[in-house]
Amino acid sequence: MGPSHPSTHGTVKITLKLDGERIVDSQVEVGYLHRGFEKECESGEYYKAIPYTDRLNYASPMINNVGYCLAAEKLFGVAAPIRAQYLRTIACELSRMSDHFTCIGAAALELAALTPFLYCVQAREQIWDLHESLCGARVTTNYVRIGGLQSDLQPGFEEICRAKVAAALRLFGDVDELLTKNPIFRDRMEGTGALPAETLLAYGVTGPLLRAAGVPYDVRRAEPYLVYDRLDFDVPVGASGDNYDRYLVRFAELRQSARIIEQALRDLPDGPVDVEDPRFRWPAKGKVFNRMEELIDQFKLVTEGMRPPAGEVYQAVEGANGELGFYLVSNGTGKPWKCRCRAPSFSNTQALRDMIQGALLADVIPTFDMVNMIGGECDR
Repeated sequence: MGPSHPSTHGTVKITLKLDGERIVDSQVEVGYLHRGFEKECESGEYYKAIPYTDRLNYASPMINNVGYCLAAEKLFGVAAPIRAQYLRTIACELSRMSDHFTCIGAAALELAALTPFLYCVQAREQIWDLHESLCGARVTTNYVRIGGLQSDLQPGFEEICRAKVAAALRLFGDVDELLTKNPIFRDRMEGTGALPAETLLAYGVTGPLLRAAGVPYDVRRAEPYLVYDRLDFDVPVGASGDNYDRYLVRFAELRQSARIIEQALRDLPDGPVDVEDPRFRWPAKGKVFNRMEELIDQFKLVTEGMRPPAGEVYQAVEGANGELGFYLVSNGTGKPWKCRCRAPSFSNTQALRDMIQGALLADVIPTFDMVNMIGGECDR
């Protein structure tokens, strides 16, 4: 199957050894995109890597922006203003909703349920409207900056955000009615792709796959970042760890994301969204054209880049598919000496062989869907 099979929404090759319809053995190969993300990041200044990050997982791009910039800020020893942290939290949860809508909709489509897919796409469009309001882009967002954000909120964003999130959840209510108790959908999902928690942990699997097996590991709780420690939300878990539990966990996480967004909007403080430090923040264009100091600041940032102290850091965030971490090594120059991404899709896809061992050929499709592999994260 693959590397571009119509029922695998990602570039992956699965070599199957079959006995009739039964899978005797398999080999899963990833890395067909050849984007070279990590080496690209090492070839330019720190800020130049930001647009690459949202291409890692195009279904939840802002989480990737946030993860990389948090790692860079940890390396530089700088923290974004509190208003920016609240807005980053909102952006992350909007992206999480977008990713889950994509995953569930694609899974339904590939099990021959077109209508739920259309509802999920409609719901995702509501979220992408909010992406567009935040940064002007719907998919490749490039919203976050080292030390802050691209820009503050547009006027009236809070009301628009509440309305769009509510509309998305209403649309997803139709998906719930069509899928959750549907006997055909449940027959395809229940009991398929299951692995015990011990095996998942041994593979380094995180995110909804691990939580569906009963392990309540969530980076937002285990290693709080941004303002998650100020917000009240639950970490949904399953019991059996099969594809149906994975679906239910993502379903519950959508409502928790909406809950987090509402609290963040309610508590959103006033203030700047960027650090007031010319070593990290490019000056406004109008000032560059009219003031010598700002012209010098921009010239130095463009020609030399931001210069952190020598050292190494690792920063993890909770991506839509699990732990998303960035490891940066600095040698004191304006370019990263090493950039490494701990992508959840890469770790989670390792376990696919065990998930489909002994299963039927048809079980590959819902299992791969619930792994939700994104090729941009897996490429090495």
